[in-house]
Amino acid sequence: MSHESPEGLLRDAAERGIRYLEALGGRRVYPEPAAVRRLEEALRSPLADAPANASEVLSFLDELGSPATVASAGGRYFGFVTGGALPATVAANWLATAWDQNSFGFVSSPAVALFEEAALEGLKDVLKLPASAEGTLVTGATMANFACLASARGEMLRRAGWDVESRGLRGAPEITLVAGEEVHASVMKVLGMLGLGRDTVRRVPVDAQGRMRADDFPRLDGPAIVCLQAGNVNSGAFDPAEHIIPLAHEQGAWVHVDGAFGLWARVSPGLEDLAGGFDAADSWATDAHKWLNVPYDCGIAFVRSPEALHRAMSISGDYLLGGDHRNAMDVTPDSSRRARAVEVWAALKLLGRNGLAELVDRNCRQARWLAERLTAAGTEVMNDVVLNQVVVSFGDDERTRRVTRALQASGVCWCGGTAWRGRHAMRISLSSWATTDADLEKTLAAILAARETAG
Repeated sequence: MSHESPEGLLRDAAERGIRYLEALGGRRVYPEPAAVRRLEEALRSPLADAPANASEVLSFLDELGSPATVASAGGRYFGFVTGGALPATVAANWLATAWDQNSFGFVSSPAVALFEEAALEGLKDVLKLPASAEGTLVTGATMANFACLASARGEMLRRAGWDVESRGLRGAPEITLVAGEEVHASVMKVLGMLGLGRDTVRRVPVDAQGRMRADDFPRLDGPAIVCLQAGNVNSGAFDPAEHIIPLAHEQGAWVHVDGAFGLWARVSPGLEDLAGGFDAADSWATDAHKWLNVPYDCGIAFVRSPEALHRAMSISGDYLLGGDHRNAMDVTPDSSRRARAVEVWAALKLLGRNGLAELVDRNCRQARWLAERLTAAGTEVMNDVVLNQVVVSFGDDERTRRVTRALQASGVCWCGGTAWRGRHAMRISLSSWATTDADLEKTLAAILAARETAG
């Protein structure tokens, strides 16, 4: 059959995708500069007047695009807390893409609407969040924080007698914003997007691991939103929710949890105490494309008050049919949206409670193993390795940068740089199902070799 037929094209794409995944273990983790240049030069060609052959388009994507990609789906990519996509979720993603459903509501796709309801119920269950909370699937933790903090803004102002969804912010009562000194950049971005102001946040001092100090928590007056962190982006540490949430609630504040990866500690019987007390918050943001290991992009927002989320996100239009079923467009920033729920449901179904806990536990064990071996080899591990994050220094800032660059150039693995406690550091994040013990051995050897190369 000709590759110009839909069947032929899809088979060709699947075969190319399979070959790509099979080759991950033997290729560089970061692409060769020459491969990136070839793609860049090829893409400079002006748009042609005549249509292209579909098989040639696919060939271009694979032969020039694939070599220029980062092997983040493999077992030795440790940058940005990236989870490798489980094969079953990739397959679910491909099937859902073939369905091409616009997942704004039940009327646009009964199947996806039902999968989304089931997926959200399963997520609340494994994360041990209130069963009555409403949730939504979005692009990532930034938009999950947006949905949650928009709900918080609306509810805090509603209690103060102001309807922000109707009247806007001009003339509205001021909202006090509180976050730790180590608050994630995505939360600050969202506060700017919501018109609450990045520079208005009251920053609470943190301890040596980046945890908010409960004894420095401020006195609050009037409407207030407190942002806690479940999993510091560098150290993996958790704000003391069991102490701060009651303090905040006593003063009438809304408590939001930015838990992009750390919230997943709650799925593990051995780790859930790290995230103890976070279920008492009012909203939670996390990522499925991190520790649930589904394809990008997929974030999750949960809000304790379904009404608050609905007021902040609902949409109306004469052509938008309601009905008796939940419509995602009424609880999410998006209207047109892809069928993220299918791969989320597939991951939960595939792993079950025990498999998900084992995945999280394994990555955390791997982080501890790597930290112990680096320490034994005379490298400074700067954080308490309580979760999946390892922060490393190789001496002064410049030498640490040289080691990081040398490691990245080696192609064996990829770890990013960061700033931690006033020093430059290498950050190693383990959150992929694909990382094996053999990958860790290669990674350790590559880091130590880069340390020698850097002098």
